[in-house]
Amino acid sequence: MKTKLGAIALTLPIALATLTGCSMTDSKSSDDIPSSGISTSRDAAKDAQDVSSELYNLIGIKGKASDTGPGVKECGKKDPDKYFQIFHSWSFTPASSEDLEGSMERLKGDLAKNGWEIVNYGPDNSRNKNLGLTADNDTKKFSVDISHRAKDNPPNLNFFVVSGCYQVPDGQEIEQF
Repeated sequence: MKTKLGAIALTLPIALATLTGCSMTDSKSSDDIPSSGISTSRDAAKDAQDVSSELYNLIGIKGKASDTGPGVKECGKKDPDKYFQIFHSWSFTPASSEDLEGSMERLKGDLAKNGWEIVNYGPDNSRNKNLGLTADNDTKKFSVDISHRAKDNPPNLNFFVVSGCYQVPDGQEIEQF
């Protein structure tokens, strides 16, 4: 468990740096992160899980998703007692590695059909040249970064879902998890 959390903690800054979508992530300053409205961190985490469930269903092949939950992070330079973002990092391992062939191209098309704007698609700068996809959903106020790790053993898809900026309701505190 500590290894999984450590790996997530190490990949979080990398994933945040790679999200370069237009409306959700191209802000010139952290104050430009789009608003996701007013919510408790628990309700916002439920929204992130719902988005991840939608993405899981779009994969369209048999396999297993990692069992990680959403987390809470500060929203740029905004007051950390009032504003927060939700992130959900998870991976998908197919029942058969051959099943991942063409999965990113299918996801690209299916995301576009379901209200997501594809803002980046292509190989990353790693030695393995992992195929990556970044998409924004302005209606849901979430962005996703997907990476196809074809050379991992076993091959898998990594997902990093992040929200816009939520404001905690008056009289409530942001719950960290």
